[in-house]
Amino acid sequence: MSHTHPTVKHTHVRTPQPTLAESGIHVAIIMDGNGRWANARGRPRTAGHIAGARVVRKIVEAAPDCGIGMLTLYAFSADNWARPSREVALLMRLFRRYLVAETDRCVTNDVRMRIIGRRDRIPSELLRAIKAAEEETRHGTRLDLRIAVDYSARDAMVRAVRQLGGAEEITREDLSRAMSSVYHWDGETRDVDLLIRTGGEQRLSDFRLWECAYAELYFTDRRWPDFGPADLAAAVKEFHSRERRFGTVPEAAAG
Repeated sequence: MSHTHPTVKHTHVRTPQPTLAESGIHVAIIMDGNGRWANARGRPRTAGHIAGARVVRKIVEAAPDCGIGMLTLYAFSADNWARPSREVALLMRLFRRYLVAETDRCVTNDVRMRIIGRRDRIPSELLRAIKAAEEETRHGTRLDLRIAVDYSARDAMVRAVRQLGGAEEITREDLSRAMSSVYHWDGETRDVDLLIRTGGEQRLSDFRLWECAYAELYFTDRRWPDFGPADLAAAVKEFHSRERRFGTVPEAAAG
């Protein structure tokens, strides 16, 4: 008697490959020097902001080719409300104009755009543009672009602690998630790998203090309107040349 054995089909389950937005490094940029760039040319500070806004597009487009999966740009700090009212009004209009103009480009380039920071003090027209941009670009997987508007790292920490309330034990993960929540960030909280500051200043200015605990810092005298894709590539190249130890010692030294 012959025995017929059932055919066993082997199905291979493919492990989803991480997208570039998930696997690339996280770069944060303090875009400084717009006003000084304009003043050096005998032009009003507002001209520097307009020129700087044009640079944002170039940097966003160049970021994925530099291996950047998440890009966080410091556009407007909570302390910037103290600037002259005309300058603040112009910045708000520029933000709105950028969102409206760049949303379709982000969709085409597979970029997800989200705004982090407070939303109770910005103009209603800008708020509508923010919500529309976030909704239309939500499927982007090549680059996770975050723009910080009315942002303060210290304020985020304070508000997060208040949100956690009377919790007896608070872990780093708890606080990190709470800070993301209070500043309208519902994605994964990722540490910053590389922080770039243009304009010659060498300080963090209340930007991503928690996430920059082990970030590599890169300062350049080049003012933001003059900062281009080649400068971004140079910063990333230097980042990869550094040895990141996260508080440990190299194996050779330990031996």
